[in-house]
Amino acid sequence: MNADHRHPVSLTVNGQQHRVDVEARVSLADLLREELGLTGTNLGCEHGVCGSCTVLLDGSAVRSCLVLAVECDATEVRTVEGLAGPGDRLDPLQQAFHEEHALQCGFCTPGFLMLLKGALDDGLPIDEDEELLDELLASNLCRCTGYVNIRRAALRAARARSAAG
Repeated sequence: MNADHRHPVSLTVNGQQHRVDVEARVSLADLLREELGLTGTNLGCEHGVCGSCTVLLDGSAVRSCLVLAVECDATEVRTVEGLAGPGDRLDPLQQAFHEEHALQCGFCTPGFLMLLKGALDDGLPIDEDEELLDELLASNLCRCTGYVNIRRAALRAARARSAAG
């Protein structure tokens, strides 16, 4: 088989339709970063362990380094660049991260935001179940903050969502 064989992929990323031709071995993370210029999705370990590449794929949090771009035909992807609302108004989760100083170097932040956005959108009661929140946060790696402020931000966003109904 010719290594240069490319496959057409049509997907919606942050509400915008894209049609790209990709090699079979290209990951979703590489497609987002290299083909679409969405560099908020960070690559750390490239083995699905660190979580810095987490995006929402059809509403579910996935490690984009483990998903092949060709698998994403006819899907919807949301990256950290797609969190802000109209007029670049911060998503409540982003606002909570800001208010709780839940980032230092910021490398892991997009992955945590997308992981938590998926959990909140799924209605997971992370503000009522400390073990669930701890298990969720333990799935992503942060070397700077010690998770305390990330945990506070997650709780703040979850409580705000619960209060809003």
